[in-house]
Amino acid sequence: MNSLRTRVSTRVSTRVSTLDAHRRHRALARAILRLRPEPESWLDVGTGDAHFPETAKILFPYTSFDGVDPTPRVVRARAAERIEEAYAGHLTDPHITTALQSRYDVVTLLRDRSPAPDPEAELRAALTVLRPGGLLLLEGRPDDLRTQLEPHDCEFVTEARRVPDRFPPPQRVIARRKQQP
Repeated sequence: MNSLRTRVSTRVSTRVSTLDAHRRHRALARAILRLRPEPESWLDVGTGDAHFPETAKILFPYTSFDGVDPTPRVVRARAAERIEEAYAGHLTDPHITTALQSRYDVVTLLRDRSPAPDPEAELRAALTVLRPGGLLLLEGRPDDLRTQLEPHDCEFVTEARRVPDRFPPPQRVIARRKQQP
């Protein structure tokens, strides 16, 4: 009896956490929708199985979603057609960064999914692949992010918004890479 109860409890909690993640992803995508209704290209850093792009495609059906992740899950996500292009490795890899330079209108950098060995280098790489005027969606502490982004010619578009979730959520920050004069 305990075994059955444990399995049912596990299934229910897994289903609830899946619904929470889906709701959180939808909220993140909606935040971009208000600022850029039809981005041409979007890179999801640390995409894993690409559940975020899969959810965001509902709001952005004409946007090309790509993903980068150090695990083979990104290749499976490409095979499942959740993303169009899959890059296996870290965004900080010079081969990846060079190939993707100034290619994306939006870059999602949610550090809680796959923490980078060097967060500063990952942020610089994300800004390298972002087009001028492009949007960078981050989660973290706004004061820390502001300190990291301002030297890179970025302006905060929104900040200090809470993302719905069952646990204490991080702060969502959207920054715009300034246009070059």
